[in-house]
Amino acid sequence: MSTNSSIRLAQVERHYVQGESRLTILDHADMEIRAGEMVALVAPSGAGKSTLLHIAGLLEKPDGGDVFVNGTSCKGLDDAGRTDMRRSSIGFVYQFHHLLPEFSALENVMLPQMIRGLPRKVAADRARMLLEYMRLGQRVTHRPAELSGGEQQRVAIARAVANNPYVLLADEPTGNLDPLTSNYVFDAMTALVRQSGVAALIATHNHDLAKRMDRAITLRDGKIIDHVLV
Repeated sequence: MSTNSSIRLAQVERHYVQGESRLTILDHADMEIRAGEMVALVAPSGAGKSTLLHIAGLLEKPDGGDVFVNGTSCKGLDDAGRTDMRRSSIGFVYQFHHLLPEFSALENVMLPQMIRGLPRKVAADRARMLLEYMRLGQRVTHRPAELSGGEQQRVAIARAVANNPYVLLADEPTGNLDPLTSNYVFDAMTALVRQSGVAALIATHNHDLAKRMDRAITLRDGKIIDHVLV
């Protein structure tokens, strides 16, 4: 394993039972993403992208193999340990922003830090810094309903990295946005990944965005393989 690897899947297996048959989603799958690297996950619907993201994010346990986050094996972690690892080391961005509507942009980015135990002022200072970095410094007091779709998604990205995670997992983060806004949000996310050194795995159907990342992977017959975009 590379010394600067932030996430690695080693010989991961995942199967689902349907009646008397067994459906294999991941078959001894291997993957490694280094700190500061952006990797696109491009695969057809039903190929197992969501399963891969869930296992990498410790939301789902594999049937075999192991997940390493910043060199730490997650195989032996109980539910509480997995929750702690997710809270401290993994950030998530979804296609829909999932911001809490009753809280401001600043408060939405503060919340995961306060849940982790940081003092309110420390959380507020970091939240404000991240929102300013995402060019939302003038929108920190606005609630989600007062923000555009692109602004909401940038708040969601700031929230995902609020606890300074090692890994960022994104599932179609620009899927609900128009092309111009999509490019703007992607550029902001790229800048944040480079600045923070987080290892990012981004599922997308947008091949133009995928080509702008460091490399792309796909799922084929349960294996994770390098993907050549055409």
